[in-house]
Amino acid sequence: MRPTVHDIAAAAGVSLATVDRVLNQRPGVRHVTREKVEKAIREIGYIRDVAAANLAKGRTYPFVFILPASDNSFMHGLNDEVRAAVARSPVERTDIRTIEVPAFDPAALVRVLEELGRERPSGIALVATDAPEVRDAVDRLVQDGIPVVTLVSDLTGSQRHHYAGVDNIAAGRTAARLLGRFLGGARGEIAVLAGSMLVRDHRERLEGFASVMAAEFPSLSILPVIEGRDDPEMAHMLVADALSKKSGIIGIYSLGAGNRGLIRALKEKAVDRSLTVIAHELTTHTRAALLDGTIDAILNQNAGHEVRSAIRVLKAKADGLAVIEAQERIRLDIFLKDNLP
Repeated sequence: MRPTVHDIAAAAGVSLATVDRVLNQRPGVRHVTREKVEKAIREIGYIRDVAAANLAKGRTYPFVFILPASDNSFMHGLNDEVRAAVARSPVERTDIRTIEVPAFDPAALVRVLEELGRERPSGIALVATDAPEVRDAVDRLVQDGIPVVTLVSDLTGSQRHHYAGVDNIAAGRTAARLLGRFLGGARGEIAVLAGSMLVRDHRERLEGFASVMAAEFPSLSILPVIEGRDDPEMAHMLVADALSKKSGIIGIYSLGAGNRGLIRALKEKAVDRSLTVIAHELTTHTRAALLDGTIDAILNQNAGHEVRSAIRVLKAKADGLAVIEAQERIRLDIFLKDNLP
């Protein structure tokens, strides 16, 4: 059996109250008595349950979520999930606040991270922009003892503690296989709509997509990536322009979150040809487009699971506990109009 505080008290010849004061670093214990208790802890191999101790002390965890200020439905949904976590704060003993930064702006993100380094919250979750200066800022926080979790978009090569998101290379490969099978051996061009190649999730999705297309669907050629910055108006303008100028487009892969603009361009298109469309993230707009046939399949990540996972990991790291990796794995869902939840 694991040693208990009763065993410490017996070994040191002191009261339980004295053991409690030593374990929780409270005053009122003589130096010689404190040394006796600490010696007993070492000798009997007592391992302190940090999480239980924090619960007993009523510890609250101040966490910060850094999210991009972006007018797209997925980020609105992610914000909603963080707000839901804020509503659960009294039960989960968290104190969560959200900071929005301009999307795809490494300098703005670094400024916020540096300010938080001075504030020293119990943990930080961020949608990362993949840039050397962001990586350096995250590494400084980790080296300073602040737990950091990347959310949705990872920061590979950094010292961040955990990534709460899907395997984006696998997501891109899945999109390519779906699109290639749906097109059934047809020959033509594939348009790719991204937010920005500054974020790793978009680059990894493109990497996975391109690798499967090249290996298994050589009759389909990928056009240069359209970067719509996940902005509905920009995405609409760029997709509409591509469709009007490129008569060979027979498929579209939307790997970012500019789907409102994409859907609008598809509904307005003045070209007489069928398009097969694969997109990411199930939202009100993509659900409607799936049901009416504008989009053929949706690859989805559960934003609520990602937010809850980030909080669990940050709490574990703040308490010095291990993370249960299997529990934190984020699943990639594939939705057609026939299996919508």
